Amino acid sequence: MKFSTEEPEELQINLTPLIDVVFLLLIFFMVSTTFSRESQLRIRLPEAATAEQPREKPRALEVFVSANGDYAVKGPDEAKSRPLLNQQAATLQRALRGLMGGNSDDLIVIIRADRKTPHESVVRAMDSSRRLGLTRITFATQTESGSP
Repeated sequence: MKFSTEEPEELQINLTPLIDVVFLLLIFFMVSTTFSRESQLRIRLPEAATAEQPREKPRALEVFVSANGDYAVKGPDEAKSRPLLNQQAATLQRALRGLMGGNSDDLIVIIRADRKTPHESVVRAMDSSRRLGLTRITFATQTESGSP
């Protein structure tokens, strides 16, 4: 009797299905991921002939008003401004109240309004600040480009 010895077959792993699954997962995560878009209001400040620099930097709440009346707010400890959902005074008051914290005595409200902002939007920002007890209000300007 003749016994034949079979040589063991060489095992191979087919990587094609694994690569397909990895690519499908990659595509799924790329499509389902939401990317955060940093939105900033584009503001061109009005010009002033004189500019006074403060001696020390006060704690300030900043209200940005765009040319079409949209608002964004920035607290004293924040690096970026947060745009508000609408132009209503109640929304602006809630945003300012959230940024104030407890002590409002040393806070200054700086209104940074675009030079083409409607007057109504600036008055609404001032009124919302005053209703919260923030009476120290100032406006941001830039120096004239032709001034020395």
